[in-house]
Amino acid sequence: MCGIVGYLGKRRVSEVLTGGLTTLEYRGYDSAGVALSDGNTLQIVKKVGRVKELEEKLSSMELIDATYGIAHTRWATNGGVMDENAHPHNVGRVTLVHNGIIENANALKESLSKEYDFQSETDTEVIAALIDKELKAKDPVIAIRDAVKQLTGSFALVIMIDGESNKLYATRKDSPFIIGIGKDEVVMASDIPAILDYTNKYMLLDTYEVAELTAHDVKIYAEDGAIVSKEVKETTYLKEEAGKNGYPHYMLKEMMEEPIVVENLINYYQDKLEKLDLSKYEEIHIVACGSAMYAGMVGKSLLEKYAHIPTTVEVASEYRYQTVLYTRKTLVILISQSGETADTIAAMNKVKEEGIDTLAIVNAEYSTIANEADNVLFIKAGPEIAVATTKAYILQTLVLTMLARETAHNKGLLTDDEYNSLIEDYKEIPRQIKSVLEKRDLYKNLAKEIYKHEDVFFIGRGIDYSMSMEGSLKIKEISYIHSETFQAGELKHGTISLIDEGTPVIAIITDELTKDKTYANVLEVVARGAKVIIATTEKLDNYEELKIVVSTTSEFVQPLLVVPGLQLLAYEIAVLRGCDIDKPKNLAKSVTVE
Repeated sequence: MCGIVGYLGKRRVSEVLTGGLTTLEYRGYDSAGVALSDGNTLQIVKKVGRVKELEEKLSSMELIDATYGIAHTRWATNGGVMDENAHPHNVGRVTLVHNGIIENANALKESLSKEYDFQSETDTEVIAALIDKELKAKDPVIAIRDAVKQLTGSFALVIMIDGESNKLYATRKDSPFIIGIGKDEVVMASDIPAILDYTNKYMLLDTYEVAELTAHDVKIYAEDGAIVSKEVKETTYLKEEAGKNGYPHYMLKEMMEEPIVVENLINYYQDKLEKLDLSKYEEIHIVACGSAMYAGMVGKSLLEKYAHIPTTVEVASEYRYQTVLYTRKTLVILISQSGETADTIAAMNKVKEEGIDTLAIVNAEYSTIANEADNVLFIKAGPEIAVATTKAYILQTLVLTMLARETAHNKGLLTDDEYNSLIEDYKEIPRQIKSVLEKRDLYKNLAKEIYKHEDVFFIGRGIDYSMSMEGSLKIKEISYIHSETFQAGELKHGTISLIDEGTPVIAIITDELTKDKTYANVLEVVARGAKVIIATTEKLDNYEELKIVVSTTSEFVQPLLVVPGLQLLAYEIAVLRGCDIDKPKNLAKSVTVE
């Protein structure tokens, strides 16, 4: 989860580091810290709380004239939220920051405790001690390599070593990390936006590679100690894309970008349709977490109904431990915005060991999943800073609908006329999403009906149930209201007992086949005093309850119009409740630990 930054160069180091942390604060915000060096003196400053509190502490201190340094913003895993557990950690000659989690830290700590007096509860301090021990007999690159080979788990590390003036070291395994290459400066970070003030050029490290860095040179060492040549890539992200552009929150800005990014993605894949054909597969497993999994549920409905491919949607953290029998020609689709979701990476590794084809749907082009899956479809969302995903979810869903559309057509299950009609429907999506998002007054008024309640329920059937799952998650994530989703027909089997007078119930009704049955379930909760909001289409709209009405279109497109309204409703509820919308409590953007 956490965000890490490292810098060597000519700028004011503390400002580069805290600026990078501010950009990465969506990855964790329990505490923050920096380590600064001028080549002779080491200065470590840490503070529980947000990066701005660290900046205030730094501004009140006399800082050394640093030429390099490292920094960290933390999402607590090992150890509570306290100054002692904040990064950077220093042991002996070693000072480092860490993103990831070390599963064998306790065993290592017990062994090392004979030589080291540990000051924190973290697994990170154990890494520092382990490297320091290896340094007693080895040069830094070998010591780092041999130390991290003893670790079980995930890590991205930026390391300062006493005696190695104006030099930083870095290594990684299963955690995101990039090295930005500027003119007479190097800036390292967990994510692209943190380097964009300085450069658009970057390198990636493979697992267990060790980077030795100065402001003017980067050397990468392979596991066997050989120096390897690395491609210098260029990102197409723009700094202004990562800003709020006048919006009060990143989440609102990112929702308002949905019409643009959807249109761009449709155009991008228009001449790459061969990538969207899955007709050779007899079975598909969609593996993901959170919102990505709910996008997968929409994909499952369409792939089964229209492409006639049996499809399962699996929680990545469970899939890796299941006994999976691959008896047919199987494709595993891995969905992750960051491409660094730890459970999804672990599931991918399991699948690859079985020799099964993998297809990744990701946003981050430099990510682990993008680099290691057999094939990849990028969603081209640009930076998504708010912890609660909006545009990335819409784009993941869009790609899945296009996979179902193209596969069904190539299998002859959609006629040419039906296919061409769908192509026309897709051209209308950006305009239709824009129409949904322009009705902010509607969502503000609906939010007033909900925000004082502590329980909300969603109901739906089939693909409507899949949409309900994402709408419910958004309310939970950013407003802290307890929200649950039920398949509408299951209400009478026990859960209707949760409905009290005034309880908000949001029903999704877009499916002609099940509309009457779902509305019958609506009447059941109305009879028990529920306050109902119905999300439906213009064609089906003959309801008297409070409602959200979107354009009527094909089943492939309908989810892309309904969910933006649910996102905006959750946003307006959170505004009324005064919540920290972009950085909800206890959450981080990219779940890079298991």
